[in-house]
Amino acid sequence: MNQVRGPTIKKSHRKPAFDAQAFLDSASVSKKIAEFRDREIIFRQGDPSGQIFYIQKGGVKLSVVNKLGREAVIAVLVPGQFFGEGCLLGLPARMATATAVSRCTVLSIQKDEMIRELHAEHALSDCFLSYLLTRSIRLEEDLVDQLFNSSEKRLARTLLLLARYGEDDQPQKLITKISQEMLAEMVGTTRSRVNFFMNKFKKLGFIHTADGLHINPSLLTVVLHD
Repeated sequence: MNQVRGPTIKKSHRKPAFDAQAFLDSASVSKKIAEFRDREIIFRQGDPSGQIFYIQKGGVKLSVVNKLGREAVIAVLVPGQFFGEGCLLGLPARMATATAVSRCTVLSIQKDEMIRELHAEHALSDCFLSYLLTRSIRLEEDLVDQLFNSSEKRLARTLLLLARYGEDDQPQKLITKISQEMLAEMVGTTRSRVNFFMNKFKKLGFIHTADGLHINPSLLTVVLHD
């Protein structure tokens, strides 16, 4: 039986019409800038939810833990992305734990401040809605990927997404430090399988590790191969 092809990763050379970072830097909205060390907890699952965050530098891992103590990584976010947006819907507690995966800088904005700016600034509102829709589509694609594709394809797609494939035609370095253990949690496989496929990708020239982990766009052939 043929495998279901994973969600297509398309290139896009369109630049956003609205610069959320520039707006947040210049707006009158009250915000705090916080820096976190690698592996430092930003907030924990179950903590009170009262702020939304915007990543300026570094990366953030979102993970959930079930009643048995098993952890699952649900997302790794990079500069230009929001997290903690559940507070805008009135959720009283965090549904996931946010952890820095490298030294990172984030803006912390109070819920009421963000809601007021979203009503007042239509460009920000449009940008934020587009972001939420993109995140929703990404979650659906991740589910399809998890249900129907091999761990090799899932790993290849995860690496391409983390390297923000499609922004240019050059091999791209991962912005955040991602361990093989974390990749295994994201892909839904074992560390030994991740290690096996990473070595395979390296031999085929899809990735190289000189001066950090670099992803070659040719890795897309693994995702598209039936």
